[in-house]
Amino acid sequence: MSPLRFTLNGRDTEVEARPGASLLETLREKCGVTSTKNGCEPQGQCGCCLALVGGKALVTCAMPADKAEGKEVVTLEGLPDQERERTARAFVAAAGLQCGFCIPGFALRANHLLDKNPSPSRDEIAKAIDVHLCRCTGYTKIIDAVELLAQARRDGTMPEIASEGGVGARLARVSGDALTLGDRPFVADMTRPGMLHGALTLSAHARAKVIRIDTTKARAVPGVAAVVTAADVPGERWYGLILNDWPGFVAEGEEVRCVGDVLAAVAAADEATARAAAALVEVEYEVLEPVTSPEAALAEGAPQVNPTHPNELSRTVIDRGDVDAAFAASAHVVEGTWTTQRIEHLYLEPEAALVDHVDSDDGNGAGARGHRLKLYSQGQGVFDDRRQVARFLDLSEDQVDVELVPNGGAFGGKEDMSVQSQTALLAQLTGRPVRLVLSREESIRIHPKRHPITMHYRVGCDAEGRLTAVRARMLGDTGAYASVGAKVLERAAGHACGPYRVTNVDVIAICASTNNPPCGAMRGFGANQAHFAIEGALDLLAEKVGIDGWEMRWRNAVDIGDTFSSGQVFEKSIGVKKTLLAVKDAYYQAKAEGRAVGIACGIKNSGIGNGAVEWGKARLVPEADGTVSLYNGYTEMGQGLFTVLVQFAAEVTGLPASCFRPKVDSRFDLGCGQTTGSRATLFAGNAVIAAARTLRAALDRGATVTDLAGEVFAADFEIADTNAPGKPSRSASGGEKTHTSFGFATQVCMLDQNGRVDRFIAAHDVGRAVNPALCEGQIEGSVHMGLGYALTEDLPCEDGMPVTFKLREIGVLRARDMPEVEVILVEEHEPEGPFGAKGVGEIGLVPTAGAVAGALAAFDGVRRYTLPMKDSPAAKAMSVGRIKPRTK
Repeated sequence: MSPLRFTLNGRDTEVEARPGASLLETLREKCGVTSTKNGCEPQGQCGCCLALVGGKALVTCAMPADKAEGKEVVTLEGLPDQERERTARAFVAAAGLQCGFCIPGFALRANHLLDKNPSPSRDEIAKAIDVHLCRCTGYTKIIDAVELLAQARRDGTMPEIASEGGVGARLARVSGDALTLGDRPFVADMTRPGMLHGALTLSAHARAKVIRIDTTKARAVPGVAAVVTAADVPGERWYGLILNDWPGFVAEGEEVRCVGDVLAAVAAADEATARAAAALVEVEYEVLEPVTSPEAALAEGAPQVNPTHPNELSRTVIDRGDVDAAFAASAHVVEGTWTTQRIEHLYLEPEAALVDHVDSDDGNGAGARGHRLKLYSQGQGVFDDRRQVARFLDLSEDQVDVELVPNGGAFGGKEDMSVQSQTALLAQLTGRPVRLVLSREESIRIHPKRHPITMHYRVGCDAEGRLTAVRARMLGDTGAYASVGAKVLERAAGHACGPYRVTNVDVIAICASTNNPPCGAMRGFGANQAHFAIEGALDLLAEKVGIDGWEMRWRNAVDIGDTFSSGQVFEKSIGVKKTLLAVKDAYYQAKAEGRAVGIACGIKNSGIGNGAVEWGKARLVPEADGTVSLYNGYTEMGQGLFTVLVQFAAEVTGLPASCFRPKVDSRFDLGCGQTTGSRATLFAGNAVIAAARTLRAALDRGATVTDLAGEVFAADFEIADTNAPGKPSRSASGGEKTHTSFGFATQVCMLDQNGRVDRFIAAHDVGRAVNPALCEGQIEGSVHMGLGYALTEDLPCEDGMPVTFKLREIGVLRARDMPEVEVILVEEHEPEGPFGAKGVGEIGLVPTAGAVAGALAAFDGVRRYTLPMKDSPAAKAMSVGRIKPRTK
């Protein structure tokens, strides 16, 4: 290796760059720069790795390191301290970040833009950030942040941020300044003395028998410390969230079931060596014909995809009333088949894990417990991660500590295990810390996706448009492993009628296993798919009745006393009509102006429900320095959970918000399962409030925080009153209760004269807006994801392999693709929620595709039944989602 010389943030720098290394790799691994993140190397399509090279803003993952020879390189760390502070304050004040993984790139881009153009328009800002991808925010508040930063630079001022506040305040996001500047480490930023780097060998086929795995060549690579396979696993090799049907390694003599299956793992001195060695693992296969559709999986004589369960993973049945008689008496009946696609989560932070070794007390107050492994996880349920890793290694859970490293986006895709078990095994066998980080392609191959579902609906109504009956048949492709697929189809069935009053319901939802990539949890969890179908059916019926979309939904919207699809009778907090009223004037004004407009409503449960026992757990621990550690069992992943929990604690105790330090680790066993089902605010919030009340009582007796140092104020909040559809009731009222709470929404989509989405209104019943800024941001980001789902996003597979791994082809929208989004927060108090709040993390994209489809039908008269609607003028106006044909 020859030395590479350049100027880095004003200092002459000389490093030994690996031949073929990117500038990103060199900055991170050789220079210790962490503001440049690796979201897609070598694609250069996410902007997370931005640096200024020779005065130009460039993506460093696509730039060979030797191209920086003799040049000046500036990263976010190199900006003057005053500008760093101003930038951080602007993004925090505008709520212009969520998970924060992508934001350092945006922040550096903003400064580069403003150096050239001190007063850019919003369109100019959107154009400037086109190379950057954000999966969380929807860009609205990022553009707000750049505008605020521009104003502050012109005025020579510092943006004001809300550092204190309780419920209802627009409190600054916890760690928002450090996230903006890239100073708060993600897993891939963390290092340990003597740390090894991991890499995986994945299956080349979606279905094949593994004849032989030969690791000889991999072991011979200089710098390799270990190569492991299934034969090295000391404990239970198969794990899973519901069924233990997913092997951490596929063994010789077994079948690989998807292209994300792991055959071997390598630990080496650096990541490049580990990857080179993993590529040298030789695997002999007997290639078999993959099962690539749920119809084929259910056909007689189909190969059994997974040896632990039949291809029909689950069947959910909902049967209420007399559907056939209701159809016979209906004035109008419509019928159709709606299909939805496989969707990649595309969170910007790929999967990663770090496993270290600890002895005796590691500072968490656990005391001397001997040698243990410590797992640093980005997962959505780190206590589930600990349980599964311990079984895999044949250890007790006490021998595995775990700490959450808040992740760079998840949206459901980090519920299942990814690399935690393989990383832990490498650490156990080498006796050294190991960090394993997936590439973007590996991430896409391994983690579960959104389910593609085919839905055949028959829906009737009376002469006035009031719904009489719904019959739905749903078939979902859950891929090779169970994940939570059965629950996704159960949820789709339970949301089959949307937020509408239907007395007669006949729904069957089947979840089938194939050799496609696994499908599991993704924001909306089956409700999105069902709503696309039911909203389309409502539009068809409205045409037959001769009324518009708003009136059709108003006549059918549920209220107190009505029955949900699942059979639950609504008793409280039903805000769908308030959301309809919130958009009524805008809807009719758009129609009066002759614009193509679509409308759709949505409902989404808060809490998993369906008979699951759920928990909220919290511990408040005053510390000697006057702070209060705030422990809970759920994951911060950009949704703002830590911030709203601080607000609950501050509201109840009267202490300043700035004194609370939220964290999740195994000092306390607070396992609550996965951060899913829009339940973390609901359940963890109630637990924090209960714990805070006991702390408040101690403070009211005259104690100070430092007086109480070391005391633990605990609360465990159990929810055990729901039932699965059709199962006996467990609620106090004696009636069916499938879910604790529900969020509601109405969304309106308006097109311009060319059929492009021009304006979007989202009115949402949030119960109580604990932090309005973060709440708005969640909904804006959800709308962004929903528009991509409707128009451009897709992950098609051929023979079980995704046909593309390129970010722009996968179709996530860029800033210039986004319309104006108006969020209207409606507060319908939820008596079972903390200060009346409900979860809002998923409802934001549940009705979106239906609203877009309605607007397109109004524009060109074409009713579209398949997502994404790439044939539409709205999709053709977007800059992404065009998958180029591949040559074999």
